[in-house]
Amino acid sequence: MGSFNYFKVTRHTGKVKTPLNKKLENVEWGEFSFNKLFKVVTVKNKLTKFALDSEGEIPVYSSESTNNGIIGYTKKEAEFVVTEDNPIYIIFGDHTKSFNIATDSFCVMDNVKVLTVNKICSIKVLLYIISSWKKCIPNMGYSRHWSLAKNILFHLPIIKNNKIDFEFMESLITEVEAEQIAQLETYLLASGLKDYTLTAEEKKVLEDFENEKIEWGEFTYKNIFNKIAQGRRLTKDNQISGTIPFVMAGTTNTGVVNYISNPVASFPKNSITIDIFGNTFYRNYNFGAGDDTGVYWNNEKNHQKETMLFLTTSMKKSIFRKFDFGKKLRSSQSLDFKMKLPIQDNQPNYKIMQTLISAIQKLVIKDVVLYTDKKLNITK
Repeated sequence: MGSFNYFKVTRHTGKVKTPLNKKLENVEWGEFSFNKLFKVVTVKNKLTKFALDSEGEIPVYSSESTNNGIIGYTKKEAEFVVTEDNPIYIIFGDHTKSFNIATDSFCVMDNVKVLTVNKICSIKVLLYIISSWKKCIPNMGYSRHWSLAKNILFHLPIIKNNKIDFEFMESLITEVEAEQIAQLETYLLASGLKDYTLTAEEKKVLEDFENEKIEWGEFTYKNIFNKIAQGRRLTKDNQISGTIPFVMAGTTNTGVVNYISNPVASFPKNSITIDIFGNTFYRNYNFGAGDDTGVYWNNEKNHQKETMLFLTTSMKKSIFRKFDFGKKLRSSQSLDFKMKLPIQDNQPNYKIMQTLISAIQKLVIKDVVLYTDKKLNITK
């Protein structure tokens, strides 16, 4: 959001448009604790991964920071129901200090706190508030953060009588959103992603997939990757600042915990990582990895990015729910793990994998492009 200057006492007028950082300088700030704005709700039923169901419709939130905290869906009844009196809930991830906003009824897993909002306000205002709160919470790695978060004082803009300036927060987030949308539009144009029209080949593969006409086979990890290795231990105190992404176990920032210059185990781009908890990510850049992360690649077959994304998803599905704190995964254990892949003549059909992922990306990016165009038209 830019640099916050909490010591300015001049007040904004709200009438003259200025750069965002200038607006933030001309604001009077007040200190607030979370219980001024939120109330903790007791969680009575904490679901496990076994309650997740591919046919479920009720979102289940966890402490993970990806997918807005939604780890899956369940057929169970929602414990937290969105109503006119409680239209919005905040879910705080204890291990990741993540904040997610729920506007649909939901359930939760362990290691989260559920909050209601004392004063009904817009999503934009809530985004501002939780961003300010999160910024003040120290990063304790994968330790619990709520014991610190609940006592943190964070800064919000105020008007006279120390009242929170909701109007300013709404205005600022609207302007930030407009800037980000403009940047996204520029990126989509420069990268050619605005073209979301499916080719005939992509349409055919999608139809075959939906109509179950694709033939599948099982392959072990060692069948697909001729290089499978574990990273090497490097403690936080020994990490030297640099430009090499360093990957460790976790989902926050896809596991990238730091940028280093240490001469540690280095791995090539176009690789897949699986950490000790089963978190699986594709890497399109060179990186280093800690000893809690396994790396998979093939230095004889330079697969396309789309193919590697398909393999990443298939591997993730093959180990779903099998590893956690009580049972940790090492890459040496995974050599004979099996994943399902499209086949032709009993061999992996990489062409279908690439085409299918390309088609799915276009379907997804279509929604992004249409959303961007709509927001730009509103802004104009």
